[in-house]
Amino acid sequence: MQITSSAFQDGAKIPLQFVMPGAGGKNVSVPLAWSNIPAGTQSLALSMVDPHPVAGNWVHWLVIDLPKDAASLPQGASGRTMPQGAVELKNSFGDLGYGGPQPPRGSGDHPYVFTLYALSVPKVELPKNAGLAAFKQALKDKTLATATLTGYFGR
Repeated sequence: MQITSSAFQDGAKIPLQFVMPGAGGKNVSVPLAWSNIPAGTQSLALSMVDPHPVAGNWVHWLVIDLPKDAASLPQGASGRTMPQGAVELKNSFGDLGYGGPQPPRGSGDHPYVFTLYALSVPKVELPKNAGLAAFKQALKDKTLATATLTGYFGR
């Protein structure tokens, strides 16, 4: 399974339009595409997390119940054109959906890790304010495969 973005390569810098306004961007959600989903996949889930020590696993995006036949999310999909049935959870900013990078000034480049999960169940029952620990726990015994894409941003 692979996950890619037409906006940046794995390991490269996330372009400015995808970061929060406080960091000079427009907070437009990143375009993503994936392929080679394993047989038996019933749904997909997505996370975008900043594991930098300063950020402490800050959640930028959590999505559950993505349809198994969805192969991408277009640029700016969060809150607008998500696939039918997909559910966006609250991020660490306290908002539903995508919240772009906004690392503290002077803390260096932060990694933003997008993880796509292929799941053996059609739905994941989680409240919208679940948080990362509950998200990971809910997926624990249901994950068939994962793929990651990492972008960087600093200021």
